[in-house]
Amino acid sequence: MTFLSAPYFHDEIAAHVLVEGIVWPSGPVCPKCNGAARITRVRGGRSGLYRCGPCKRQFTVKVGAVFESSHLPLNQWLQIVHMMISSRKGVSSHQVMRTLDVQYKTAWFATMRIREAMKELAWPNAGKLGGAGSTAEANETYVGGKAANRAYGSIPPKHAVASLVERGGKVRSFHVPNVTADNLYPIVARHVHADSRFMTDESNVYTAIGRTFKGGYETVNHSVKEYVRDDAYTNTAKGYFSILKRGIYGIYQHVSAAHLHRYLHEFDFRYSHRIRTGYDDMARFEKALAGIVCKRLMYRQAGGSRAAAAAS
Repeated sequence: MTFLSAPYFHDEIAAHVLVEGIVWPSGPVCPKCNGAARITRVRGGRSGLYRCGPCKRQFTVKVGAVFESSHLPLNQWLQIVHMMISSRKGVSSHQVMRTLDVQYKTAWFATMRIREAMKELAWPNAGKLGGAGSTAEANETYVGGKAANRAYGSIPPKHAVASLVERGGKVRSFHVPNVTADNLYPIVARHVHADSRFMTDESNVYTAIGRTFKGGYETVNHSVKEYVRDDAYTNTAKGYFSILKRGIYGIYQHVSAAHLHRYLHEFDFRYSHRIRTGYDDMARFEKALAGIVCKRLMYRQAGGSRAAAAAS
């Protein structure tokens, strides 16, 4: 029996049982009044339908989550989640469309919603990266069109991505307008623990914030081809960038500036919950489902048909 033969990938009732167990570990909770008393299952209704006695509201586990108001059966949602968390470089909306035999805009919006669920920074226990005895690296890269591919003299714009990587741990990436000290200082201060040991390249944008780290601040000078000095390096961040770029250029082909932050959520999530950090496909699958609550994304918020036409 393989992971994909599990009942919740093929039966909507089994899918509801699985998601309810993750979202409501102590039993159903009304999304309107947050009450857990006098909640009964509605007999003869649609799958997973409950009724709250005090406020009289009917609801399912999809209400208030990224799955809300979707016509896709919940088991198909779980199939898409698994495709996205088990593909190291991601899966395109066109591939989801072909696999599930749905319309492209359905596949595009579903994947966008799931990326919203992967936004770990919104989870209560996100915390900061690093800490005493840990090393954090900071680096930046650019994603977007290449000058060699320009047409009619116009060069496709590139977008700056700054990433903070905890060695052996998690990563957090940010789409920033420009790589400057003013933009990066507050990001590093907010997301990296002050007791960490901090590593960057020779860029002076990190100098001021680097001096504040109690664990020490070291740099390597790439301009003179210095990439490793003892255990001072930024190769962990560069390794993450190689995965990110292979996914964007090889799988998605193009990512617009309006949606780049959601794609970064996706790549950050998979990297932070990889095998080395103790997550196999099943554990990563459950972790992604745990992030679906209070992250509803409306079609007009995601950009609607215009954004779907520009993204892959």
